[in-house]
Amino acid sequence: MSIRNLLPAAAVALFALSACENKPQEVTNIAPDPMASVLANKAPVELPPAIKADVSMRCKDNSLAFVTFFEGDKQVLVKTKKDATPVKLTAEKAGDPLTAQGYVLTGDPKSVTLTQPGKSAQVCKVG
Repeated sequence: MSIRNLLPAAAVALFALSACENKPQEVTNIAPDPMASVLANKAPVELPPAIKADVSMRCKDNSLAFVTFFEGDKQVLVKTKKDATPVKLTAEKAGDPLTAQGYVLTGDPKSVTLTQPGKSAQVCKVG
């Protein structure tokens, strides 16, 4: 085949391609969302507070307390052993004693007063 014969064939191919519409296909969902009204009426989601400090403390009776403080000062996690399940203590407003399951905690990430179930209140400090 010579170049003279290829030119008309190329022109026909280009003409055919130029006639195509290169628009993207639009996909729509015409079915309404069955959960739309339920989701619209839900209360806003509140994210959990960020960790403020995670400290280990030595108490007056020489025991250890592992305390995780959270932003907002209305929640802490307390463990008496490093691998124990933490107990979540909460307060209605910042500055109130944090309580749960016989535990009471007041203080800050440097020093706390901790009451544990079956024990009297004792001061626990970092370092």
